[in-house]
Amino acid sequence: MNYEVLIVFVVLAFILISLYFEILGPSFTFVIAISVLGVSRILTPAEILSGFANVQLVVILLLLLLGDIIRQTPIMEMIFDKVFKGAKSYKGFMIRMMPLVAGFSAFLNNTPLVAIMMPYVHHWSKRNNTSPSKLLIPLSYAAILGGCATLIGTSTNLIVNGMVLDQEIIPGLPSLDMFDFFPVGAAMAIIGIAYLMLFGKKLLPDRKDAMSQFRTRNREYILQTQINEGSPLAGKDIRNENLDRLKGLYLVELIRDNERIPAISLNTQLRVHDQLVFAGDTETIADIITQTDSGLSFPTLGSLQYSKKSEVVEVVISHNSSLIGKTVMEANFRGRYDSAIIAIHRNGERISGKITFQKLKAGDVLLLFVGKNFESRSSGTLDFYYISKVKAFRKLEKWQYFVLFGGTGLAILLAALRLVPLFTSLLVLIILINILKIYSPKDIPKSIDYELAMVIALSLALGTAMLKTGVAEMLANSLISIFLPFGKVALLAGIYLITSLLANLITNKAAVALIFPISLTMASNLSLPPQPFILVVAFAAAANFMTPIGYQTNLMVYGPGGYSFRDFFKIGFPLTLLYMATTITILGITYLR
Repeated sequence: MNYEVLIVFVVLAFILISLYFEILGPSFTFVIAISVLGVSRILTPAEILSGFANVQLVVILLLLLLGDIIRQTPIMEMIFDKVFKGAKSYKGFMIRMMPLVAGFSAFLNNTPLVAIMMPYVHHWSKRNNTSPSKLLIPLSYAAILGGCATLIGTSTNLIVNGMVLDQEIIPGLPSLDMFDFFPVGAAMAIIGIAYLMLFGKKLLPDRKDAMSQFRTRNREYILQTQINEGSPLAGKDIRNENLDRLKGLYLVELIRDNERIPAISLNTQLRVHDQLVFAGDTETIADIITQTDSGLSFPTLGSLQYSKKSEVVEVVISHNSSLIGKTVMEANFRGRYDSAIIAIHRNGERISGKITFQKLKAGDVLLLFVGKNFESRSSGTLDFYYISKVKAFRKLEKWQYFVLFGGTGLAILLAALRLVPLFTSLLVLIILINILKIYSPKDIPKSIDYELAMVIALSLALGTAMLKTGVAEMLANSLISIFLPFGKVALLAGIYLITSLLANLITNKAAVALIFPISLTMASNLSLPPQPFILVVAFAAAANFMTPIGYQTNLMVYGPGGYSFRDFFKIGFPLTLLYMATTITILGITYLR
């Protein structure tokens, strides 16, 4: 063992320890590790930087950008509204949610997909007296299961494909096809959904307090709405189903002909021009504004509701604000700041009457519906302080939806048929989207995950170092000596176990970087088909169910669901064993008979 091999082993140990104990962030960990390999002359500057020119890295960033563009349009929410409208029971909701999420996740990045779905899961939970902890892990798992079914369903598959194109272990190895993952991915999507339907409710925690904890993180606002001509609410009483869908909001009072009616009977018949005052949290209010079939309008919005690009943001009135003592109408937010006050929170105080006549006080938190000029007009103001962006909206014409979704489908189809490389078709689509003003070029830098790009590029450099120094071959031969006596399929099982363990303890990107060169070297040394040794790494790294830190979507639902590490292991460990058995069986039958 020469000094170069020793340095590589030290670097690998550093990466594992740093990521597991969260000593440094993933990107900085890899920067330090690769810098050490560069300073010790194991890697040349060209080898360190070569990963940034990897085509699959750019494809991942383009897909993430496309996913963010789609997320900002209301089309996904419209689809979810229709699908979940009739879900009245836990099983009814689950049987709709999981296949839908898995299907979309096969072709869209699963992180923004879960971000879109979480409010729906939370609101359905509140309306149907079900703990979010019964639904959020299945949401994350459904996204993971669907994402593993295609090349573009998860960034992990694309990273593995990038390594295939960059490797020199087996010269001339072709890239993976769009649906090379489909036999295992589709089978496990069906098995995984069935497993969650049968055992999910029993194995998942039922933390009723998780809902209340989730609610307390949001401020309660007062929202004013109005029933206009043609509204399906007109002529019906308070108990009708359209208002039942708004159970995330609490009806405070009804204003009719400037008269306040705080005690509303369930039999009260609603009339045109009635104004309904609700109390609700930030997310609930932001969602109701986008519902086109709620039957309610928002008097304070005016022409802003027709803006093609808008956001809901939170601001707080400063103590030296010139707005203090002025009514909402007198404050003239629309003229001064290209925004409208849609709801007010006043430190637990219940506000009554029309919002437009409320006098603003220092410390009032306002929910604003803002247009494209809000940022420039409010820059430098001392009247209020910006707190956070709650939600962004982007309205598109029908032909723009056709370009966005038709173009995405065409890009995937052309890549699947190997007529046009996915990189080329996605690049053309992104350029077209910007030319047609479906998306602004100024927003592109905000949607790029630079940390992910850094980790992927430097992971490729790490693989190069392991190959140059012979570390990959040493580790591969060690694994061969352990597992080969039990058969060729046992080799795949060993790779799966090690990759899965690393992916769940550190990150799937790091696990792929460590295990891919070892796995491919094993196939080369034994003169076995390389495909199963490539695919087993991809599946084991992407199918992370046992810990919240193993996959981004698990981490997203970890806090809102009130979960512990034990919860993920309890339901995720059996699913991991199922996934491993299915993967090894199908790959063994297909490639190693």
